[in-house]
Amino acid sequence: MKLSIGGTLKLAFRPWVEGLEHVPAEGPAILASNHLSFSDSFFLPAVLHRKVTFIAKSEYFTSPGLKGKLTAAFFKGVGQLPVDRSGKRGAGEAAIQGGIEVLRRGELFGIYPEGTRSPDGRLYRGKPGGLARVTLATGAPVLPVAMIDTEKVQPPGTVVPKMIRPGIRIGKPLDFSRYQGMEGDRYVLRSLTDEVMYEIMKLSGQEYVDIYATEAKRRLAEAAKERAAAAKSNRPGPDGDGPRDPAGGRTGSEEAEGTAG
Repeated sequence: MKLSIGGTLKLAFRPWVEGLEHVPAEGPAILASNHLSFSDSFFLPAVLHRKVTFIAKSEYFTSPGLKGKLTAAFFKGVGQLPVDRSGKRGAGEAAIQGGIEVLRRGELFGIYPEGTRSPDGRLYRGKPGGLARVTLATGAPVLPVAMIDTEKVQPPGTVVPKMIRPGIRIGKPLDFSRYQGMEGDRYVLRSLTDEVMYEIMKLSGQEYVDIYATEAKRRLAEAAKERAAAAKSNRPGPDGDGPRDPAGGRTGSEEAEGTAG
């Protein structure tokens, strides 16, 4: 990928990078990134000298047709780990164990703590299951990563990318050895995840929203349905004049796993 797609991406889009010196030349490390676009999983590995193994949603491996087969072959070829996001406990557990094995081999493991792409460019609450458990099981350092403007390169639903120069900021490694042996404490998992999300927020400059991105997407979808129904009956929309802001209070299950976008 680095010799083919990686070289083309760097030549065509000229992504800028800050903090590359924080990535260790060898040994295990976790790259915990915000998630703005499908292309995040291409730009980040392209600028690194080492291979990064990401968790990827299982749909990339199971889609039908020729396009689906080619997509599955590509993701398998670059070593990505499929995860079922339907809520099945066993599937999430398999993804976590896969990440642990990657780190035990001394490699780099990439994860999106938000669990899915941001619906509006803001930073959402991190899911504690995946990131925190892999971190505590391996003792690997966590590098917070901020992808900048990748959502402008390839907005959701678009096929042809726009020629916009994206950026990547990599923060200093975070050491969570103080929590070793406490992976069964859900408050520790939450605290570790929140600390990483705070560092990502500082690097990215994004507005932080204290709900899960999946909940924000659900609210946006419901608002869109209500507006469509209101338009058919010539009634005002759900909030009078526009889409609802998905921001709100804490919600969602603490058992959710931080996985793929």
